[in-house]
Amino acid sequence: MSKHVTISPTEAADRLAIRELVEAYAHCADRRDAKGQMALFTEDAHFVVYMDAKDPNPTQELHGRESLAPVFADLNKYAATMHLLGQSTILTLSNDRAYGEVYCMPHHLSVEVECPRFNRHLRS
Repeated sequence: MSKHVTISPTEAADRLAIRELVEAYAHCADRRDAKGQMALFTEDAHFVVYMDAKDPNPTQELHGRESLAPVFADLNKYAATMHLLGQSTILTLSNDRAYGEVYCMPHHLSVEVECPRFNRHLRS
């Protein structure tokens, strides 16, 4: 059984703000708001993605807010997306920094339609 400790109102507000930041990321992604997503990051952002849970090395590692633009714009190739958020764990929290992990399961929907007239598949 876990122990619950008392936290200050300031720490509670910080933890809530971090969760809202994560939720804003998913919200912007699913609405194709690349500029809104980018605005959630600092100028010197370090963005790391792990697509293979067995590999300790990141699949993708980007530095700087502007480097995120093509990644977020790439979502436009899908008919729909849904970023399902799971656990978020704050590992450390100090006055001006927080480190943690967020589990996100992105679902990307592509649509293929057959076009008999041209006898080929079209992607939309």
